[in-house]
Amino acid sequence: MSSTRTQPHAPVLPGSTVGILGGGQLGRMMALAGSAMGYRFITLDPADDAPCGQVAEQIKAAYDDHEAARQLASRSDVITYEFENVDAGVAEMLMAESLVPQGSRLLHTTQHRLREKRAIEAAGVRVAPYAEITSLADLEDEAGRFGYPCVLKTATGGYDGKGQWVIKGGHELAEAYDTLAGAGTELVLEQFIRFDKELSVIAARSSRGEIRTFPAAENIHVDNILHLSIVPARVPEAVLKEAEELAKAIAEGLEAVGLIAVEMFWSSVDGLYVNELAPRPHNSGHYTMEACRTSQFEQHIRAVCNLPLGDPSLMTPVVMVNVLGEHVQPLLERLGEHDEAADRHGVSPKVHLYGKQEAKDKRKMGHVNVLAADVESALAWIAETTIWRV
Repeated sequence: MSSTRTQPHAPVLPGSTVGILGGGQLGRMMALAGSAMGYRFITLDPADDAPCGQVAEQIKAAYDDHEAARQLASRSDVITYEFENVDAGVAEMLMAESLVPQGSRLLHTTQHRLREKRAIEAAGVRVAPYAEITSLADLEDEAGRFGYPCVLKTATGGYDGKGQWVIKGGHELAEAYDTLAGAGTELVLEQFIRFDKELSVIAARSSRGEIRTFPAAENIHVDNILHLSIVPARVPEAVLKEAEELAKAIAEGLEAVGLIAVEMFWSSVDGLYVNELAPRPHNSGHYTMEACRTSQFEQHIRAVCNLPLGDPSLMTPVVMVNVLGEHVQPLLERLGEHDEAADRHGVSPKVHLYGKQEAKDKRKMGHVNVLAADVESALAWIAETTIWRV
C-alpha cells in the first residue's frame, strides 16, 4: 500500500460529523454512543434500512463506490469503518481527501491472514505455527509436519467459521484444498492449538499514542459463532495481565488508531498464542456497554477523534450472550413478563437488538449483557431461560 503511518491530528470535537464505512450493528452502536457525546453520524452501506441507517443518515451505495465514498467524505469531519472487509482502496483514496485516522495500512494488513500473522510476529508476539499453501502438494507436506487435526483457511474473507476447514485426516486434504482454493485467494494452514480457553482483549490507541485496554474476555463459540463472553475470564490473574500486555504490544507495533480486538488461545501448558485481529469494535467487547466505565464504542469514537481515552475499568462481572435469529422470539416473549429467575439469581439482563428485519437462524440479531455479582449467577440465568439451548 502506498499509504504510510497516520500522523497525530487535532481533536475532532463533539458537534462534528463522523462518517462510517459500513452500516451494520457495530456502526449502529458507534453512532448511539457517539450521539450521546454530541457527534452527528452518516454511514455508507448498500443495504436497505441498514442497522446504522436507522439511527444515522445513510448513503445507500456499494462499499467500493468511489463517488459515494467521496460524498461521505464531503459530509464528514472524520471517517472510520465498522468492519475490515471495507474496500482498502476506498479507504486509501479517502485519506487524500478527508481525515481517516485509522488509515488504510492496518486495514490492508488485517484483511489478509498471512500479512496479519507476519505483522503480529513483527510486533514480537507469538502466533500458532502456520504455512502458506499454494498447491495440494504444499498442503500434503505441511499437514504432515503439523499433524492432525490442522486448519486450512482462506487468506481473505471468511467470518463466523466460513472460509475454513478443520482437516481431521489425510483423506480430507484434496477435498479441503479444492473447496477453499475455489475462492480464488491464497490459503494458509494453521497448526491446531489444543487450548484450555479462548480469550480476547480489545485495545484502544489514539493517534497521539495513548493506549488503554479492556479486561480480557473468555469466549465460548458454538458452531464457530461466538456464544458467550465471560468477564472476568476464568483464568489465572497472570494470564489476564499477559493478555493485556500482548494486546498493547500489537496496538503499538501496528500503530493502530481506534480499536483493535486481539483474539487468543490460552493453553495451561503452552501459554498464549494470538489467533486473529480485528481493527474495529468487536462482538466480544459488547459486554463493555454496561459493565465498564467506558464502552468499546465510546472508546472507539474517542480514539479516532483523538480525544483523551476513557477509563476502561470493569464495574461488575458480566456475561454477554449473543442473540441469533432462532433466539429472538423466545427472548421477546420473556421480555414481556416479570423475570422471576433474574430476581432469584440477582442478575440484570440488558437487551440490545440491532434492528435487522429478518431473523434468520444463526444470524446475529442482538445480544444480552447479563450483569451479576459473579459470572456463575449470570451463566445460571442464561441456562435457566432455555432460550439458548446448546
